[in-house]
Amino acid sequence: MKKLDKIDFLIFDLGNVIIDIDYDVSINELKKILPSKKHHLTSQFFPSSFHKEYEKGLISNEEFRNAVRDLYEENWSDDQIDHVWNSLLIVVPQERLQLLSQLRQQYTTAILSNTNDIHIVKFNEMLQEISDYSSIHNLCDHVFLSHEMGLAKPDTAIYQKVVTSLNTQAEKTIFFDDLAANVEGAKKIGMNAVQITNSKALMEFFGDVQ
Repeated sequence: MKKLDKIDFLIFDLGNVIIDIDYDVSINELKKILPSKKHHLTSQFFPSSFHKEYEKGLISNEEFRNAVRDLYEENWSDDQIDHVWNSLLIVVPQERLQLLSQLRQQYTTAILSNTNDIHIVKFNEMLQEISDYSSIHNLCDHVFLSHEMGLAKPDTAIYQKVVTSLNTQAEKTIFFDDLAANVEGAKKIGMNAVQITNSKALMEFFGDVQ
């Protein structure tokens, strides 16, 4: 049995930790509205510089959508772009919502996610469909979103800002993320960090915690 000695704060990423996501679904939806002669350009969608700017809140929703239109030289509607962008958000398993609720009884909990306004609006809609929660802010005690902070993982500055905002010490936290780079970023400032490598890993981690 694991004991989380001297841990006061549990901090969770969103994608593939709380909500299942699949980038391939977005790419497939993109191909449906993109002429076949441009399909080779789909690989540029997620690595694009405007994606990184958007998740840091450096550009607006409309500027993001226009950047997508410019990249593919297509006059898509906002709804078409939002559908493609949001289709990677697959499902929020009920067992993870229940786990977060249980953990809040013993620990202070937080979310730390590289995300953006369009995704958060959709995430909130998904929550409302499956639970009594109205928004992401109902899930944990604190919510830290990259596009609101002007920072993104794995930059150590974002972890330091979270620790400072929580008025705690890094070693009193555990951070859960699906990406190794983000886990290492947290460890660099002294946070405990766990990589979530499969859909059951979070539940299994807490399954044997006293």
